[in-house]
Amino acid sequence: MNLQEYASYDGIGLAELVKTKQVTPHELTKLALQGIEKVNPSINAVASVLEEQADKAISTLNDNQPFAGVPFLIKEVVLHAEGVPHSMGSRVAENAVMSVDSELMKRFKNAGFVLSGTTTTPEFGYNAATEAVIYGPTRNPWNLDHSPGGSSGGAAAAVASGIVPIAHGNDGGGSIRIPASCSGIVGLKPSRGRVPMGPYNSEALNGLAIEFAQTKTIRDTATLLDQVAGPDLGCYSIIQSPEMPYSKAIQQKVRPLKIAWTTETNSGAFVDPECIEAVHKAVKLLEELGHEVVEVRPVYDEAPFSRATVNIWTANIYKMIVGAAELTGKTPSRDNIEAAIWQCYEYGKNLKASALLEAINTNALVSRQVATFFEDYDVLLSPTIGTLPAKIGELNADNPNISAIEWTEQIFTYAPFTNLFNATGQPSLSLPLAMSASGLPIGLQFTGRFADELTLLQLGKQLEESAPWKDRKPPVHVGAEVAEIATT
Repeated sequence: MNLQEYASYDGIGLAELVKTKQVTPHELTKLALQGIEKVNPSINAVASVLEEQADKAISTLNDNQPFAGVPFLIKEVVLHAEGVPHSMGSRVAENAVMSVDSELMKRFKNAGFVLSGTTTTPEFGYNAATEAVIYGPTRNPWNLDHSPGGSSGGAAAAVASGIVPIAHGNDGGGSIRIPASCSGIVGLKPSRGRVPMGPYNSEALNGLAIEFAQTKTIRDTATLLDQVAGPDLGCYSIIQSPEMPYSKAIQQKVRPLKIAWTTETNSGAFVDPECIEAVHKAVKLLEELGHEVVEVRPVYDEAPFSRATVNIWTANIYKMIVGAAELTGKTPSRDNIEAAIWQCYEYGKNLKASALLEAINTNALVSRQVATFFEDYDVLLSPTIGTLPAKIGELNADNPNISAIEWTEQIFTYAPFTNLFNATGQPSLSLPLAMSASGLPIGLQFTGRFADELTLLQLGKQLEESAPWKDRKPPVHVGAEVAEIATT
């Protein structure tokens, strides 16, 4: 098998080759490492290579694991693996190594993945681009002058460029869906509580954040959710599981749905005409597939919601920096924290507990307003982000002239459609259904009712078959003859 053949498969496809003895896990890992060597100098998506851990993982595989032998990468924030770098995109956390696997990491291993490296993240995950000072900018394999998105941008670039078919990501304001949109891949944010956060987190970002992954296909997304979903020991709450595994349920045709759609933002943020056109084309396709489609959107009070976002994020940034400093013994300062993130640290440090509680309550009220809207609609369609992927440097977290509030506004002006569903906890799926005239991916976001990942996955499967994206390959790809090199 060569790199081109390797990158033509999704995760299930590679695992089937392993099970039928057509390829070995060692061969797949070797190909993934060759892919890193080939394209990472251009895209800068992989932060560390873990050959020793990969060999250890291969020795524990068995035939019952659905992803047995599939190379895998983890993002260096929140989730952690024993003995693996966990720098969180920050110089203050540089060289941090965790002593145990988090619960989700155990489940990834039990699914058969071979941990082969870690991916880049913006500092403490708080950016819609991935350009941390500690790593340097991560670049979009579709166009190296652009960002692959953030905060799971390293993961998205690695999947899009063919290094691995699946990579871990997490999402506290759009951090799975934004890079999925920018990089032309599949990005599901599951419902709050669907995927375990323990043992060191209960509800990360006070419930805004959820862990999962980015993939190339719906069947990989569904099968992976089967493997990792479910409560961990001591979790706050348990949400209802589906009656049958997602991987089986997606084989059933989705029922006719009532789908709301919008290209307008509650904040009034600009939406690019090409993103609007992509939604209009999707609306037409959905109608052709037999769904009822209505132009309407949920409405809520934007001002208190924006304040709540600032307060929850800054309080948690402060906590994360304090925790990172305890791990490494370093003292947080402007010498080891990027300027905008330092502003968030200072803001969070001075935030009153009552302001944080008010923010949590605001999000609870917004959740109930939005849930009322979803009583009438199965799914809401929108652009995933409001514009085409940002150019490198446009979302600069080391800008010394920006406040914590301004930084938050900049992120969610660029990505005005995602953050709402972190507050409500609803499942939300970005699909690579469109391309811009300049050759950049445009993702469309489909959001379902709380705990109803099944409808989104069935709809995603239908759209994947009706408007397939599997044969699209970016110019920087492990299967390309020559890897492009960044010029800026």
